[in-house]
Amino acid sequence: MDPRWLLRMARWARHPPSPARVRLVAAIIALCLILFAIERLFGWPEWLTPAQSGRWRP
Repeated sequence: MDPRWLLRMARWARHPPSPARVRLVAAIIALCLILFAIERLFGWPEWLTPAQSGRWRP
C-alpha cells in the first residue's frame, strides 16, 4: 500500500467527514443502486442503445 494512502486514512480518522457529507455519499450510492435495479428489472431502453456503424474505431 502506498504511504500516501496511509496518511490519508490517518487524516480521515482524525478529522472524519461531516454528517451532511456522509448523507450525500449515501444518497448518491442509493441512487446508483436504484438505477441499477430499474435497469435490471425493465431492461435497457432501445432508444439509449447507440446505433451500429459499419466500422469500429478505438
